[in-house]
Amino acid sequence: MNALLVLEQILNGLQLGVMLFLLAAGLTLVFGIMDLINLAHGSLYMVGAFVAATVTHWTGSFILGLLAALPAAAITGMAVEWIALRSLYERSHLDQVLATFGLILFFNELVRIVWGPRAIFMDVPQALSGTVEIIPGAPYPMYRLAIIVVGIAVAAFLYLLITRTRVGMLIRAGASNREMIGALGVNVRLLYTLVFGLGAALAGLAGAMAGPIFAVEVGMGEGILILTFVVIVIGGIGSIRGALVGALLVGLVDTLGRAFLPGLFRLMLDPATADGVGASLASMSIYILMAGILIWRPSGLFPAHG
Repeated sequence: MNALLVLEQILNGLQLGVMLFLLAAGLTLVFGIMDLINLAHGSLYMVGAFVAATVTHWTGSFILGLLAALPAAAITGMAVEWIALRSLYERSHLDQVLATFGLILFFNELVRIVWGPRAIFMDVPQALSGTVEIIPGAPYPMYRLAIIVVGIAVAAFLYLLITRTRVGMLIRAGASNREMIGALGVNVRLLYTLVFGLGAALAGLAGAMAGPIFAVEVGMGEGILILTFVVIVIGGIGSIRGALVGALLVGLVDTLGRAFLPGLFRLMLDPATADGVGASLASMSIYILMAGILIWRPSGLFPAHG
């Protein structure tokens, strides 16, 4: 097996993991702190992608598209929290699932009305369109490396925010005992709205950065949302550290499985059967990983908040 190919696929897995982390971090904060299951989180990822694509096409600048996507997703998220989700905090998780599933349908139709049914394709930014040699003879797309760097920077920012700031202290306290911090005079509703806006901005960032890699299309948030929930279950609900570790694990297992399992089975089976079995097992690999971790640690790898 070519070592350079293995390195390239590991980096692809890290890049996918970083994208999943940006989604999972916001979703696990909302779930861990507000006890809200938000199936519409992927719709905020879609909003970020469409806004980034539109502004990039208007201005010719990917940076401006990225800068527009973050506040657009954050404002959309906070508006949804204020209008639709605030009344669901005291309701059952089933009610939350049904309501936020309805939001998925609403956002898909809204995006179809505003942008049309056709996919939008974004070019990789000119400044990041080249390759970088990680080691001699192993060129890797500069844009994918930039995504990994952005993800690491966001992880560091969230760690400092949660552990070193007053806002982070309130977030951790709200996750532990929302009634107590409310009794101490903290505006819990405002805190929830800000947390939801932060999660929405991270989803918008993920969507904006996914645009040049994937097609920007209606419904693009649903598929990646499933992977995001797997990440949260593996990492532990409410844990930023768990979201990071879980995302990297899922990204690597999914990418390496799809790249190498069919080839490994070809050593034992005929090519057609090997490709079918390998592709099927690769699709199942992250769920097998999740089941194994839950057997070992039913609450996930890092179930503590923070």
